[in-house]
Amino acid sequence: MDLSVFSERLSELIFDSKKVARDVAKDIGIGKTTIYEYLSGNKMPSLQNLIKIADYFNCSTDYILGLENEIYDTTFNECKSFHERFDEVLKAYGVTRYKLEKQTGIAESALYYWAKGKKLPTVESLIAVCKTLDCRFDYLIGRTRTN
Repeated sequence: MDLSVFSERLSELIFDSKKVARDVAKDIGIGKTTIYEYLSGNKMPSLQNLIKIADYFNCSTDYILGLENEIYDTTFNECKSFHERFDEVLKAYGVTRYKLEKQTGIAESALYYWAKGKKLPTVESLIAVCKTLDCRFDYLIGRTRTN
C-alpha cells in the first residue's frame, strides 16, 4: 500500500471541507498527532480510524485508500463486527482460511484471530484480501450505503 495516496486523499478531503486537520481530528475523536502522522504519510490508520474518517467525510474507504478514483457523497450503515463479516465473505467467495493464507501470505494465526473476533486486521492485510478476492474494501468490511 502506498501511504502517499492515502495521505494525499485525506489532505484533499480536509482541504475541501474548509477545516484544519486539528479540528477534524477532534471531530472524529482521534489524536491530532495521529492525524498529522496520516497526513505526512508516516502511518496507516487502524481499521476503526479509517471507518471514522470515511464516515466523517461521507465517502468510501476505497476512495480514501486510492482503490477507486471516484468520490461519492453518501452515508453508510454501521458495520457489523468484522469476524462475522469475515465469515460471510469467505462463504460467499467459497474460500477457506487455508486457501486465503496461501494466496495472500497472511499468517494462518492472524486469519484465525480475525475469524474468532480476537483481533482486528490491519488495513494493509485487508487490502491484500481485497486484491486476492477482487472485491471492494467497503464490501469486505461490510460497509453498505444507506441510499
